[in-house]
Amino acid sequence: MSNSIRKNLEEAKNILDKFLSDEKNILAIERAGEILVAALKGGNKIISCGNGGSMADAMHFAEEMTGRFREDRKPFAAIAISDPSYITCTANDYGFENIFSRFVEAHGKSGDVLVAISTSGNSKNILKAAEVAKAAGVKIIGLTGKDGGKLASFCDVEIRAPYADFADRAQEIHIKVIHSLIDFTEQNINN
Repeated sequence: MSNSIRKNLEEAKNILDKFLSDEKNILAIERAGEILVAALKGGNKIISCGNGGSMADAMHFAEEMTGRFREDRKPFAAIAISDPSYITCTANDYGFENIFSRFVEAHGKSGDVLVAISTSGNSKNILKAAEVAKAAGVKIIGLTGKDGGKLASFCDVEIRAPYADFADRAQEIHIKVIHSLIDFTEQNINN
């Protein structure tokens, strides 16, 4: 049993090492952080969304932006599209593929940022949200995996986890990226 645990952790480490060894990834995180900082300095907000584990990551991102990450500071304007009443109402009336896009249509304004999280880059509801965001002048930061999927083409900045057979490896990279983005925002918001 301990061999499978060790193998699992070594695989996670190898994916992280692969991600870190590509300077493009660090630069993409920096560009994404600059977009977040500019939006917040401009009085705009950040909307995040994802499905399943990626929704949990979107919620994690928003709560640490509005709550606290490492430093005591004013809260940052961020919200995850995660309210169960809203999601089930919208899915029932308009279909699951519209749960995020209708929220972005209602609340997204030019200058805002959408953090769209999809390990495949092909989730229909994420793609529709990105399409609506792009049309509204909302910047898009995409956290993807595999080959980036269709979401990659919508992004102002795409941060792609290295290819892995399973989504959990991409999710592990995504949470590290999320923490890096929050830290970057905290460090640069007053500059």
